[in-house]
Amino acid sequence: MRHNRTINHLGRKSGHRKSMLANMACSLILHKRIETTVAKAKALREYVEPLITKSKDDSTHSRRTVFAYLKQKEAVTELFRNVAPKVADRPGGYTRIIKTGFRQGDAAEMAFIELVDFNDATPGVEKASSKKTSTRRSRKKTAEKTVEKAAEEKAE
Repeated sequence: MRHNRTINHLGRKSGHRKSMLANMACSLILHKRIETTVAKAKALREYVEPLITKSKDDSTHSRRTVFAYLKQKEAVTELFRNVAPKVADRPGGYTRIIKTGFRQGDAAEMAFIELVDFNDATPGVEKASSKKTSTRRSRKKTAEKTVEKAAEEKAE
């Protein structure tokens, strides 16, 4: 039984798991969207959301705390300069997980994890285009009108 086993170990030792989550968190912060398995995405969400909350307070202490988790100066800079001001009024829920199907090789369930305030368009869903497309019916009517006009001219 799984009594008091709250963390998903992801089939890795603790050092490997911490390094993997730190690298994935840096990639998420720098690229705003990454594709991974659903299990890793859920583990990453629990890892990165407290860091984003900590980044709302731009102090030396919070920067050092976040750097201890992320271990990349560029990711920490991006988090405090660009991400934190955008999520300043949001009370939580900074990430979104979008399931995309199954991987070809091993049938693992795949998903996108993205920062909510940075990616409005979800993959696979296209925005409505501004230009108006013509329907088949309207083309047919115009074709009928030209045929009728040609018949009238021929009759005259």
